[in-house]
Amino acid sequence: MPGPGATEPAGLHWQKATLTAIARQTDRVTSFFLAPARPFAFEAGQHVDVRLTAPDGYQAQRSYSIASAPEAAGTIELAIERLEDGEVSPFFHDVAAVGDSIELRGPIGGHFIWRTTDGGPLLLLGGGSGAVPLVSMIRHRAMQGSTVPALLLCSARRWDDLLFRDELLALQARDDGFVLSLALTRDQPRREGDFARRVDDAMMGDLLKQLPASPSRVFVCGANPFVTAAADAAIAAGISPSLIRTERYGQ
Repeated sequence: MPGPGATEPAGLHWQKATLTAIARQTDRVTSFFLAPARPFAFEAGQHVDVRLTAPDGYQAQRSYSIASAPEAAGTIELAIERLEDGEVSPFFHDVAAVGDSIELRGPIGGHFIWRTTDGGPLLLLGGGSGAVPLVSMIRHRAMQGSTVPALLLCSARRWDDLLFRDELLALQARDDGFVLSLALTRDQPRREGDFARRVDDAMMGDLLKQLPASPSRVFVCGANPFVTAAADAAIAAGISPSLIRTERYGQ
C-alpha cells in the first residue's frame, strides 16, 4: 500500500465503481465484481488501486490484481483475500454489499501482462492469491480461442483453498493446449501427477516436461517466499532470467 505522500500514477484518476455482485471462492477469498462509472480497457495481468475513506477523512488503499479476462465488458472482478490485520480486505468481507460505491483507479502495470499475440509456450506459477492475475491470462487465452501452449501451476495449502479450481479444471478438459498442475502444501493430491509439497527444482523439471518446448515467457506471482523459490527453480532448470517476470505480494 502506498505510504503518505505517494503520487498518483500519470494519467490515472480515481473514479467511482458500483459493486454489482459478490461470490465466495474459498474460506478466505471472495470475488467482488465492480462496474466502473467510466469503463476502461485493460490487459491480462494488470491491477487496480482501491481506496476507502473513513468518516474522519482517514484513507486506506490497496492494490488488487484483476481476475477478469480483458474481454469482460464493463465489469472487473477482484478476488480479495481476507487479511485479519488488513485495512481494506476486512471492509470488503464484513461490510461491503451489492450496490455500494467503491473508489478505484486503473488499470495499472505494464510489465506483468500477457496477450495471446505474445505467443508461448507460457509457464505461469501462482502461489495462493497470486494465481489471480494468471487466471486473467488463462481466461483471456480461452476467450480468444487461443491454442498457445500454457501451463499453470497453482500452489495452495489445501484442495479447498485453490482459487477458481473448478473453472480451471474445466478449461483443462477442453484439451486445447492448456495444462493445470496443482501443488498442495498441507493436503494430499486428488489427481495423478499433482504435488503434495512446495515448489522445488524437481517439481519444476516435471512441469517443464509437460510443455512442448521451453517456455518463452514465465510469470510468477505470490508471496515473497513462493516467488523466490519458483523463480530460482525456473532458473535452475535452465530458463533465462530475462524471460521471468515476477509480482510479489506482502512486501
